[in-house]
Amino acid sequence: MKIIDLNPEYENLYFLCLEDWSDELKEAGSCKEHWYSNFKSKGLRVKLAQDDNGSIGGMIQYLQIEDSFAQGEDLNFILCIWVHGHKQGRGNFQKKGMGKALLKAAEEDTKAMGKKGIAAWGLSLPFFMRASWYRKQGYRVADKQGIQTLLWKGFSPEAAAPQWIRQKKKPEKERGKVTVSVFRNGWCPVQNLVFERTKRAVKEIGGKVVLYSYDTSDRRLFLDWGISDALFIDDKQIRIGPPPSYEKIRRLIAKKAAKIK
Repeated sequence: MKIIDLNPEYENLYFLCLEDWSDELKEAGSCKEHWYSNFKSKGLRVKLAQDDNGSIGGMIQYLQIEDSFAQGEDLNFILCIWVHGHKQGRGNFQKKGMGKALLKAAEEDTKAMGKKGIAAWGLSLPFFMRASWYRKQGYRVADKQGIQTLLWKGFSPEAAAPQWIRQKKKPEKERGKVTVSVFRNGWCPVQNLVFERTKRAVKEIGGKVVLYSYDTSDRRLFLDWGISDALFIDDKQIRIGPPPSYEKIRRLIAKKAAKIK
């Protein structure tokens, strides 16, 4: 196994989080590509894990914490680490040490950049981005918000723990309309998928629905709301992980629209 930096040969694979076989992820459109084009000039780093046969099986992406959805000083922030675990497409690469190798490479790169530490987020539930996995790698809990845990590892005595940036407000309902609000940063195809499905549902339902879209890759807009990726129907936040189907999103909006006289 070896860890390599992302290069043009593998960019399209990276934009689909190694799931180029998935028609579902292709629904997410080109938003991640646009996000990458913007953030690669701001210090975004992407590394890939390649097995002995030359196949790409894992990825990690990280940037300076000032461009993330947490706050801290002189730290890098891991947006996600993913080792392909599906039988479809390229197959299952998990349980082979790729995740640990990717994390170690990111830590070494962060140290070489002169940063004081590195942060990551994880879930308290036993699936994608498990907080417990990071704790096994020596990360400490810095902050919690619902099922999301903010973790970190300091590299110097001067390193300070990061904190979550919390939601400051929520969208208001527009009188006489179903008000649909989508917040999208762009870094995650799964969240981009929610946006594309919502946009399609709103267009199909029509006149009784108004859609507001917020590009939270704009740092000022993100800090104004304290929301990175989210879907609201009127003033109710809808769970988007795992991503709801198009049919479910459409049904939720249509149910609200049917009540408007």
